[in-house]
Amino acid sequence: MEKEPIIALDFPSWEQTKQFLAPFHQEQLYVKVGMELYLQNGPFIIEQLKKMNHRIFLDLKLHDIPNTVGQAMKGLAGLGVDMINVHAAGGVEMMEKAREGLEAGAKNGQRPILLAVTQLTSTSEKAMQADQLISVPLHDSVLHYAKKAKTAGCDGVVCSVLEAGAIRDACGDTFFKVTPGIRLKEGSADDQKRIADPAEARKIGSTAIVVGRPITKAADPVAAYHHVKALWGGQA
Repeated sequence: MEKEPIIALDFPSWEQTKQFLAPFHQEQLYVKVGMELYLQNGPFIIEQLKKMNHRIFLDLKLHDIPNTVGQAMKGLAGLGVDMINVHAAGGVEMMEKAREGLEAGAKNGQRPILLAVTQLTSTSEKAMQADQLISVPLHDSVLHYAKKAKTAGCDGVVCSVLEAGAIRDACGDTFFKVTPGIRLKEGSADDQKRIADPAEARKIGSTAIVVGRPITKAADPVAAYHHVKALWGGQA
């Protein structure tokens, strides 16, 4: 995957999204559409972004019974997005059905990259153990989910940078490690717990980074994007 940060378009409307993207002119971006934007705008938002030639990570984190997830993925595959995800906690069978659904609904035989979310980067070890009743260390939980995702035929996982190296060692270089929770050293952590900056992500072994507020809330988003891109690409 190219050294290009994925911008999290965490906006509620197309108008706000379009306003944010306007200063980027004709630059092709890799963008993430999450639940906030997709559920309030539907497939329309994907259509508009594709018209602008942006690549799209549809971040819906599906988690339901296997058949439901499989059928949902069959429909979503037709949108032509580049990457999509489920929650690994749904189990191997659910992840397998997700992949099968994507393959059945893919256009021209090219399905989206399928990722499985391990533990959210807003989740601390203390919270995981108390809320999910998982007694092992958070690192072990993430690694376990990554191995199960590979068994199910997923292309990779969503994890924090802190686990990316261990997942690479356990699942191989070609297994995707997509890491949100990216913050700049001079910025705020906001509601994230397990964070790293773009340069650290590159050194530890992330395949791709997802960056939201350090870019979208910056005084100059274009400049912030290119700063993050330079750090991620090892040019700063």
